[in-house]
Amino acid sequence: MCEEQTVSLVDVLEEDEELEEEASAVLAGSDSDHCSYPEGYVKRQALYACNTCTPKGGEAAGVCLACSYKCHEGHDLFELYTKRNFRCDCGNRKFTELQCKLHPEKDDVNTVNKYSHNFFGVYCTCSRPYPDPDDQVEDEMIQCVVCEDWLHGRHLGCAAPDCVELQEMICESCMNKSPFLWTYAAHLAVEGAAVQVKEETSAEESNVAGKEEQVDDVIEPSCKRSREEAEPRCRLKELQAGGQKGVQSGAVFWPSGWRSKLCSCSTCQERLSEDGLSFLLDELDTVLAYERKGKNNEQGQQGQQGNDPLMSALDNLNRVQQLEIIHGYNDMKTELKDFLQRFAAEGKVVTPEDIREFFEQQSRKRRRVDGNRFYCT
Repeated sequence: MCEEQTVSLVDVLEEDEELEEEASAVLAGSDSDHCSYPEGYVKRQALYACNTCTPKGGEAAGVCLACSYKCHEGHDLFELYTKRNFRCDCGNRKFTELQCKLHPEKDDVNTVNKYSHNFFGVYCTCSRPYPDPDDQVEDEMIQCVVCEDWLHGRHLGCAAPDCVELQEMICESCMNKSPFLWTYAAHLAVEGAAVQVKEETSAEESNVAGKEEQVDDVIEPSCKRSREEAEPRCRLKELQAGGQKGVQSGAVFWPSGWRSKLCSCSTCQERLSEDGLSFLLDELDTVLAYERKGKNNEQGQQGQQGNDPLMSALDNLNRVQQLEIIHGYNDMKTELKDFLQRFAAEGKVVTPEDIREFFEQQSRKRRRVDGNRFYCT
């Protein structure tokens, strides 16, 4: 007979805490009280699609965080995480029976907005919902930084590397739409993911490359420096001439800071603009930068609200008293987790009487400790 797997209440509490942190990272960077429409096409914001107001078969539309609370309360919403360069659609022509409560005056459509099947609640190349009730495979989903679709790990065409949350991914489809990205991938991509670099440079070419790298450390005549400043070298052409090639298939993972290594000469800027990829030159476009902004906003709000009353009370105590309280709090938290875990392991329901008994035991234990305490004179 197989043992039934149980989940302790402690596990549930810890999972809830992780979910709260993730939600905070996404939501704290967006305004929850005011419609973002007046700000125009926001660089990055949390977005939702309303299946109640714009169901599949109609026109795709997205609403900001504030409108999801104020205008679409109780509706069937798809959480889209974040999208770049988007203007809130709430109440425009696409919403035939709803007017925005926060900013009713809107253009009929937002022509710059980009939409995908995500706005109808399906994701990945398999066009399935998330969570998918018919999918029994445990698999994480990773967002492409170009098309911003979410792909199952098993549909990336490669193995996801370690610390994937700190790296950016571009799916194979987006790589193929802008083939020059494969050249960058052969030099910059995370090793062990999709791109397997094949060294094709000869020893002589390697020596030349090494000498070119050393040139940067040599003091050059001012006339030569000024000429190079006026006509910057194209890094992409230099990489293409290097001879390194990679397997051009599967998604590509990029390490932190890879955007700063892209060429920004006028020719490359024009190429990026034509492909709608100018944002790749902006390191503040990343989701990590957005989440960092949200955390800073949240910390600032907490600072404005004043200090925690408990912490203020601790500040008025001497160090010995502070340590006693901190140790006592940690002991009680540990014992409470152990207490709840026993109930979860036995499949029992925790009643108010159980909780009351726990704190009465803590109180009796505290009295015994205080009664046996000796003080030096």
